[in-house]
Amino acid sequence: MGSFSLMHWLVFGVIAILVLGGGRFSNMMGDVAKGIKNFKKGMAEEDEAATKAAPSRIDAKRDADVVLDPAPERARDDR
Repeated sequence: MGSFSLMHWLVFGVIAILVLGGGRFSNMMGDVAKGIKNFKKGMAEEDEAATKAAPSRIDAKRDADVVLDPAPERARDDR
């Protein structure tokens, strides 16, 4: 009860095409497709900009290596 069967959706689709007209319906679907395409293009450009803007840890400049003294002086607290 309350769920629509495949037959209900087919009847609804035929009525929608008759009311809106074939040309208007195809234009609407074309606009939806263009919107999805532009959305995907925008997301791809955003990802490219994010990767170029901030270098990753591997690409970042390395710090100078720490040089350890072979004979370190020991500091001691006399107590």
